Amino acid sequence: MEPEIIADHKCVTGEAPLWHPGEGQLYWSDIPAGRMYRYDPQTGQHEQFYRGEPVGSFTIQEDGGLLLLGTRGSVRVWAGGTLVTLIEEIPDERETRFNDAIADPMGRVFAGTMPAKDRSSHLYRLEPDGAPIQVLDGLGQANGMGFSPDRRFLYLTDTRERRIYRFAYNPVDGALTDREVFAEVPDAEGEGKPDGLTVDADGHVWSARWGGGCVVRYAPDGTEERRIVLPTLKISSLAFGGESYQDLYITSAGGDDRVENGPHAGALFRVRPGVTGVPEFRSRVGTANPLAPGLSKAA
Repeated sequence: MEPEIIADHKCVTGEAPLWHPGEGQLYWSDIPAGRMYRYDPQTGQHEQFYRGEPVGSFTIQEDGGLLLLGTRGSVRVWAGGTLVTLIEEIPDERETRFNDAIADPMGRVFAGTMPAKDRSSHLYRLEPDGAPIQVLDGLGQANGMGFSPDRRFLYLTDTRERRIYRFAYNPVDGALTDREVFAEVPDAEGEGKPDGLTVDADGHVWSARWGGGCVVRYAPDGTEERRIVLPTLKISSLAFGGESYQDLYITSAGGDDRVENGPHAGALFRVRPGVTGVPEFRSRVGTANPLAPGLSKAA
């Protein structure tokens, strides 16, 4: 349970850790720096492999490439060092960027945006044909997401509202209904705000605490089951990885000012909490594959 520093790139906002089972590597980004990294636990080596426009989040495509969600609502595919643009921009999101994202069981992608000056945060669903469908508005700041193991529910974090919501999820059309508050973080000193999220194989929800210096595990009824303290305050996101998904990788922020944020700010950490995660679903956005049975093309 003792946090281990895996890579220390002093990330300004280390984010979006994601295990790539096809490669056996952990990927993550440093959003404002426009950099992406990967780590190979077999060799212990880590490297920067991308520098360009900021990447708020990403998913793994069916063919193993990465679907990059960036500024202005842009959507691109990175594979073998080559970038292909699927969506140059979403006009309503020109002043902001995508934030956290997750692929669903049918290959769609749910992706939230950062709020802009005169615009709330939104949640989009990217269909396999590439069409962006706005499914939620009025959010404070859409953030970490995860599916329950039985695929009945989608969890969604709203950082500014200090809440984690749970929605009923329909795999046929990707509809989200019956929103309810799953957990609410008290506005108290030392608690921080909920940020990235993942769900383990037991259906427990793990939430990173920005400004709280910890990750919290919630039972399926929303009660706190445990917390793991990290040696820095701005904990941004987390994901399970490793051959058996027994490793919990945790990203952090604040590496640009370690006087303010602490000597380990911006590092990538790993803990082994004694529970396992599950593989994330792969996206099929913009692929030539036909739509899955039961899906209709977005209007």
